[in-house]
Amino acid sequence: MLAPTPYFADRGCHVRIYEEARALIDLGCQVQIVTYHIGRDMPGIPTARIPRIPWYRRLTAGPSWQKPLLDLLLFFKALSVARSCHPQIIHAHLHEGAFIGILLKTLLRIPLIMDFQGSLTVECRDHGFFRQGSFLDRIFGAIERHINNRVDAFITSSSAGAELLVQQWQVPSQKVTAVIDGVDTNHFHPYSRSEARQMFSLPDGVPLVVYLGVLNSYQGVDLFLSSMQILRKKGCSVHFLLMGYPEEQYRQKADEMGMAHCVTFTGKVDYAEAARFLSAGDVAISPKLSLTEANGKLFNYMACGLPTVVFDTPVNREILGEGGVYAVYGDAEDFATKIEALLTDPVRRADLSRIGVEKAENEHSWRSRGAMITTIYHKLLQR
Repeated sequence: MLAPTPYFADRGCHVRIYEEARALIDLGCQVQIVTYHIGRDMPGIPTARIPRIPWYRRLTAGPSWQKPLLDLLLFFKALSVARSCHPQIIHAHLHEGAFIGILLKTLLRIPLIMDFQGSLTVECRDHGFFRQGSFLDRIFGAIERHINNRVDAFITSSSAGAELLVQQWQVPSQKVTAVIDGVDTNHFHPYSRSEARQMFSLPDGVPLVVYLGVLNSYQGVDLFLSSMQILRKKGCSVHFLLMGYPEEQYRQKADEMGMAHCVTFTGKVDYAEAARFLSAGDVAISPKLSLTEANGKLFNYMACGLPTVVFDTPVNREILGEGGVYAVYGDAEDFATKIEALLTDPVRRADLSRIGVEKAENEHSWRSRGAMITTIYHKLLQR
């Protein structure tokens, strides 16, 4: 399993890699993750790493001109690992992983499956790496098209991602299967609210809105700060708990906006502690703006019984269904309005909490996702 990322660093893409590997191992597969030099090993998952690169310490998501060197080292490390463990399948995460996988597939003569979480070109645009229509945009589009044409099968983290591959990139539909994220309800479930609040010295009587994930504009955090300001100006008594990293920029922004007293930044949260921390909240939010990329934090919110406010996108509706509260896409004021309405309606919060927990338990187990992936493996091996 190729992971061209600093796995494991307590963020969404890494959670998918970890939970997929864990589910596959539980189902009898032998899995070997090959990844960058930084990050931490997770228990029970064999992990091989490239040689240490002292100057590269970045854990956050997004493109970087330094990554080609890391990916070159990842190719050689993966080739070395493959020669010792003789894999039957290459399971590549992200387009960088798929590009490496194409080279390995040619050498090893085994099938390549890509775990698609969104368009490489669109992600680079969204992160401000280049502009639409620019020379780099065209180059990356050509690379992405080449990768898509060489992969044997795709699994996507959302149905919208599957539609994107088929409709925009002309990938044959029979090569694409949506395997959306899941949740381990043995770990993610409601914990004591009062005990969770004690960890942050927050009184029980204060309404609390929680967020868990990477803090950047791509996740809609800048827009959410505007929603926070709108709520405070309305006189809404609420505290915000923002869990994730990198937080210093947003801590400073909140201070400049006069909201430092009503928001707590935790920094990076250990995945093992995330459920306890989430249980402190009354309402969860995810202002993510991507129209096709997965939104894995929503599964954890549901399992912890948190009513959730999101923007109205196909991905969010696919996950939350009738258990979500949907704001007009990209509208900070409507997002604030939806939060305020939910905070003042305990009956609706209780109803949404119940729906979320039931959906997490009955529809979104990682074991069922793992079974879908192994079915795809078997089909590839029978060709």
